Formats: sequence, C-alpha cells, structure tokens
Amino acid sequence: QLQLVESGGGLVQPGGSLRLSCAASGFSLDYYSIGWFRQSPGNEREAVSCISRLGGGTNNADSVKGRFTISRDHSKNTVYLQMNSLKPEDTAVYSCAAARRALCSFLSGEYDHWGQGTQVTVSS
Repeated sequence: QLQLVESGGGLVQPGGSLRLSCAASGFSLDYYSIGWFRQSPGNEREAVSCISRLGGGTNNADSVKGRFTISRDHSKNTVYLQMNSLKPEDTAVYSCAAARRALCSFLSGEYDHWGQGTQVTVSS
C-alpha cells in the first residue's frame, strides 16, 4: 500500500521552530518530487515548499522564504520541512505530496499521492 505519513506537528510559540517529516511506505520517493502544502480553516490549500526528485532544486512560497527549508534524505525515504521563526499565520494542517516528475511544482493537481496531514499551531 502506497502511503505518505507526516509527523512533527504540534503547538509552538511565535518565533519557535518545528521540523516536519514526510515518510513514504510502499514506494520509493527517489522517483518523485515532493511538495508541502498547508490549509487552514476557511482558506484554500496553499503550496508552501517543494523539492525536485534529485533534491537539487527547491522552491518556497514568498510567505515562508527565509524561514522554511525543505530537504530530503533518500536513504531514509523521507522529506523534511524545517520551519523557523514561526508566526501565528503559519497555523494550518500541513500535508506532503509526491509527484512522479523531476521538477517540483506548486500545482496540487500535479501530485499523485498525498498524506493525511499534521497540525501545526503557532500561538502564545
């Protein structure tokens, strides 16, 4: 069974950090570019960050540039999202997705597999 599982979410104070993980089971992420998306109540899903299949290319939304970093570890079949200097407006459910393409994309329709998501809450 092909599955993506996110972890690492939680409650953090403004200015704090979290590292999200996206682990795959049942398939290898080596053939996929990976995206992180987020959605908060009443808002549309928003692309946050993505990484190419080989890891050499990344892209970040303007709202998170300089604060979020995406990376991948092929040996662990896992992709990470390091989130620093978190703000209350970063509060959302964060989901990872895998697209069988070399270059990463911010278009959700390009993605073939999705995780269930992990809640990130930034509040004092």
